Amino acid sequence: MGLSAPQGEKHRRHSMVVVPMDAPGVHVERSTHVLGYRDGPHGGHAEIVYDAVRVPRDHLLGEWNGGFAIGQARLGPGRIHHCMRLIGMAERAYDLMCTRVQQRVAFGKPLAAQGVVQEWIAESRIRIEQARLLVLKTAWLMDTVGNRGAAVEISAIKVAIPEMATWVIDRAMQAHGGMGVSQDTPLPELYAQARMLHLADGPDEVHKMAMARRELRRYPTG
Repeated sequence: MGLSAPQGEKHRRHSMVVVPMDAPGVHVERSTHVLGYRDGPHGGHAEIVYDAVRVPRDHLLGEWNGGFAIGQARLGPGRIHHCMRLIGMAERAYDLMCTRVQQRVAFGKPLAAQGVVQEWIAESRIRIEQARLLVLKTAWLMDTVGNRGAAVEISAIKVAIPEMATWVIDRAMQAHGGMGVSQDTPLPELYAQARMLHLADGPDEVHKMAMARRELRRYPTG
């Protein structure tokens, strides 16, 4: 995606093109990691240098200066997908936590008998189910009224679901003790991915700002 009309309308300044990996001038410098982990089976998001790269006009995606619209069209479903995966990650961490606290004994009784651990378990289940319902509502709105009609809810899940997942995974890590931050469980990698999703497809702060602006439009200014 590149700037194709610097002086154009606000949302008509960018275009998207397909660039073959073997095009002259394309140099893959490195793959990046997320908190030390490889980001997915493809090796991560790459740092790529484009040095005077040229491609034919028919490599244009969509229409000229229509790149922003393409990006926005996929971001809504993409955010739903991220949040669905985060709920699954939280459920995995929850299962590990509940299994661990039944087995681990401290101060003469299983961790599951400790009041603070029971609070973690109850609060985790509450947060997961709240998150699941908000994502379901957002997906339903996207199906019925489209991305624009679901804009507030899309921003809401993009903030709420990573926050829920990192909280649940963090509690699961705490319940495991030292094992929870080692390679003996998937919890550290789950946490790294969940933490990254506070940033991917727009940081939390940007979504909160967008939500607030949309909400305030419904109220008189004077």
